[in-house]
Amino acid sequence: MMKLIRSSIPWSSKIMLTTFIMALFFSFMSSLFREGAGLVISLTIVLVFILIGIIGDTIGLASATAKEEYFRAMASKKIKGAKEATYITRNAPLFSSFFNDVVGDIAGIVSGAASTSVVFQLGRMINTTEGSLGFIAISVLLTSLIAAVTVGGKAVCKTIAIYKSTPIILFTGKILYMFKVVRHVLTFQSFSLSKRKSQH
Repeated sequence: MMKLIRSSIPWSSKIMLTTFIMALFFSFMSSLFREGAGLVISLTIVLVFILIGIIGDTIGLASATAKEEYFRAMASKKIKGAKEATYITRNAPLFSSFFNDVVGDIAGIVSGAASTSVVFQLGRMINTTEGSLGFIAISVLLTSLIAAVTVGGKAVCKTIAIYKSTPIILFTGKILYMFKVVRHVLTFQSFSLSKRKSQH
């Protein structure tokens, strides 16, 4: 038991640091877009973060339930993304924690914070002030609606994640593969450019 706890400390620390950085980034971006934004944009921001949270939970659960041997077989056939999918399933606790706890929870917190802007804008539209019955009603209704959409969406996607974990993780692996290809191309171009400059 203690051995498991000790072995989890390094990546738990990394998760904490990643959470802090991502929370700062998401909160900053959300605040940046909310400032002076209209009702439609504010609602869109809320919905985007709800969607991010749902997707994060789906990938997190799929990574924990997917079978590594399927992806190893695919990787032997040189299927793009299979190698990355194998890595995901091999490190399921890390990826599950990242997508469920980091991405999912941060998105939930930020969407909740972003909904405050929507409440105030709706309050202004119906000429109600903070603390009034109308304002409280809007706040309660919107919070309940966001909670219902989030929980309902996660419930549906978790069912999908359990039964369709292989295609979900393979798709995630393909995205990681694409990122690696893009990074490789950019690195190569940067190296080629610096090499040309050094030759002149």
